[in-house]
Amino acid sequence: MSHSKIITATPDVMSGTPVFAGTRVPVQTLLDYLKAGESIYDFLEGFPTVKQEQVIAFLEAAEAQIVKLVA
Repeated sequence: MSHSKIITATPDVMSGTPVFAGTRVPVQTLLDYLKAGESIYDFLEGFPTVKQEQVIAFLEAAEAQIVKLVA
């Protein structure tokens, strides 16, 4: 999945806050859910406009970036 289908950040949507593409759901909301011990499925239930594929692709991309930092 291309990055543009995962997240977007434009000044006219949520003042440029990174959001899941096609939604107004900030990526930070997912991270807050996970930090609080909630599951991906809890997040998806609360934000049905976000696709599971977007969440998985976002987490995989984040993982790849972290691995690059320490490799």
